[in-house]
Amino acid sequence: MTKEFEWRTGRSCVFKNFSHLIFVTKFRRNALTQPMLLRLKEIFAETLEQMKGELLEFGGEDDHVHLMISYHPSTALSNLVGKLKGKSSYVLRQEFWDEIKTKLWGTRFWSPSYCVVSCGGAPLEIVKAYVENQQAPNSPKNIERSVLLHGRKRNEDMTWKPRKKNKDTP
Repeated sequence: MTKEFEWRTGRSCVFKNFSHLIFVTKFRRNALTQPMLLRLKEIFAETLEQMKGELLEFGGEDDHVHLMISYHPSTALSNLVGKLKGKSSYVLRQEFWDEIKTKLWGTRFWSPSYCVVSCGGAPLEIVKAYVENQQAPNSPKNIERSVLLHGRKRNEDMTWKPRKKNKDTP
């Protein structure tokens, strides 16, 4: 992104979809090293780009990683997570197998579960208040009053100026 947290556009939508993802290694084993974390950052960024998303932040420790991502609304988050975990697991097993094989049992690298937290935008209380306070549709009485006052101006003391008579005004 050129600007941090800018609005993105799709064919028929404007959006800001941010999520914080946490992936944990199988059995929380200390399987990740610094070179693996660097490689994971590259893999995640590449995979997200292929799926019309973006890796905004990345960090991790020896048993888990954190990602802050932006993704397109046409992408199901569960599918995105599956792609991220599947591809990263495959590449890490290909490139770091000698280090990984002593840490994990079987062929699974990541725990099947994950944590996702939506982030960005306004706090929930503000969004809730905004939704609750939306203007109700105009009543027939308000529409009638608006038609009567159309084109009229107020005096400085906020009283209505007399309507000018012309051939179109009754």
